[in-house]
Amino acid sequence: MTDESRPDAGPTPTPARRPGFWQRRRDKFVAEIQRNRQGGHRIPTWVLTLVLVAMLAAWAAVILLS
Repeated sequence: MTDESRPDAGPTPTPARRPGFWQRRRDKFVAEIQRNRQGGHRIPTWVLTLVLVAMLAAWAAVILLS
């Protein structure tokens, strides 16, 4: 008899392993970066920058003027 006649001939397939914690985390980061590179932002970056600068200036003014 040859190995071809046996249905269980050859190496047994290994079950698919679930990706580990770090691989899933890396995949999330990669997916987020790809979404960000596609654009379509609702609020332009320069507006967010202006808001951040205004908040920092207000915070500094409160500290310096109190």
